[in-house]
Amino acid sequence: MSIHPDLVPAPRPHAAVRLRAAALASLFACALVPSAARAAKHVPFAASAGLAVAESGAQVWAGDASLVYVENDEDVDAAGIATRWGYLFYSPSRGRARAYSVRDGRIVVAEDLDMSFEAPPLSPRWIDSAEALRAADDHGGRVFCRDHAGRASTLLLARGTFQPGEPGMTTWTVVYTSPSAPSLFVVVDAEHGQVRRTWRG
Repeated sequence: MSIHPDLVPAPRPHAAVRLRAAALASLFACALVPSAARAAKHVPFAASAGLAVAESGAQVWAGDASLVYVENDEDVDAAGIATRWGYLFYSPSRGRARAYSVRDGRIVVAEDLDMSFEAPPLSPRWIDSAEALRAADDHGGRVFCRDHAGRASTLLLARGTFQPGEPGMTTWTVVYTSPSAPSLFVVVDAEHGQVRRTWRG
């Protein structure tokens, strides 16, 4: 699982969080998969569809593990679904985090990650990735993609991200990228589906 480097849950301030251990684990896992399997067509799914599989692994790892972060691990399509999603869990008793990457209904990468802070758990209720993308599309995303040949490259779910006045809020952040224009960021309240902020950068 790769956590977007510019979008880190509070209180860590804009640190690079594409953690080396996770990256190496992903590369190692891919190296072990036969070329025919890598070429097989994988079925895309919304973020919530892989959560139960990731949670089952997390509960074996630590009984007090809670979900703190979700991000697409493969490209997201126009419907807000991807063939692979990453789920990050934090265990207070262990003082550690563990990432699970899910594809085709199974865990394909599981790796402990070093974290220097206690990550807050996500709200137990959140809209799915497809609904979050629709809200972002309706608030500038669709126009951005049309005018700049852009696309939604990242959907991440976290608590307190870019909401300094409401640190307890769980939000989806949708990042649109373009080869010819600065990225567009759209923050969506993950409990109610309302867009809270947009900016370019």
